[in-house]
Amino acid sequence: MNQDNHTIVKEFVFLELTQFQELESFLFVIFLFVYVTTVVGNALIVVTVTCEPRLHTPMYFLLRNKSVLDIIFSSITVPKFLVDLLSKKKTISYNGCMAQIFLFHFVGGADVFFLSVMAYDRYLAIAKPLHYVSIMRREVWVAMVVASWMGGGLHSTIQTILMLPLPFCGPNILDTFYCDVPQVVKLACTDISALEIFMIAHNGLLTLLMFLLLLGSYTVILLMLLSHSGEGWNKALSTCTSHVMVVTLHFVPCIYVYCRPFITLPMDTAISLNNTIITPMLNPMIYTLRNQEMKSAMRRLQRRLQASENNALG
Repeated sequence: MNQDNHTIVKEFVFLELTQFQELESFLFVIFLFVYVTTVVGNALIVVTVTCEPRLHTPMYFLLRNKSVLDIIFSSITVPKFLVDLLSKKKTISYNGCMAQIFLFHFVGGADVFFLSVMAYDRYLAIAKPLHYVSIMRREVWVAMVVASWMGGGLHSTIQTILMLPLPFCGPNILDTFYCDVPQVVKLACTDISALEIFMIAHNGLLTLLMFLLLLGSYTVILLMLLSHSGEGWNKALSTCTSHVMVVTLHFVPCIYVYCRPFITLPMDTAISLNNTIITPMLNPMIYTLRNQEMKSAMRRLQRRLQASENNALG
């Protein structure tokens, strides 16, 4: 990425979470554990769905791709954050900052579109069960996944193109632990009022609208499920409840961050930690702990691996 001729700032500085180095070392251990749990938990879902033939269905295909998104999304910011916790100087280059913003919104935007695809899949499975298999063909799954990634890429590209010409001549201190649009744009040495309004509309209002549409969709689905009974409907109800929990965990922090002017509030760091570190760890727990089929598949996979290991040793 080429910097604009007017850009003087070569790097940005992240503020410390705390002034006590010992506490930052303790936080390093905690967040390292959370990150490893995130990667392992989501990777386990990917491996289980890939290796278990009974899970080769649209819902689990989409769940596997959601886990891939969670691994990438967390890896964009957390490794750098962990390194900074052990460093006295917490900096990132201008190009590195722009790249982080691009990737963060690329994957985050794809995740937003992907959650909509998962809601559409559940709606078809419940509202049109007789036509579900014919509608959700394999080429349809792949097309929806590709469209989600393309949507995230378009969203992020627009933002990055608008941010690259901004001049940065100081200060260069970011009151956060990773680069994001609100914190970086407000450091620009120019009038950002028009750009700020556009970014709030582009990020915040679209996110809020998508969240309301998803809540409305799942409300309709849940009302349909509550009017039925039986084991199959109860399983579908549990699945949809898990989806609603994930949607809420994902969208509420995004609405808090992007649906307001670019100002710093006391809860910003806590919300950012939740959005980038905690939520990607919770997603696999929500999907697996409430899904008996997934837990059974994981147990079968474990038995197969143990049998293979025993045969190899024997």
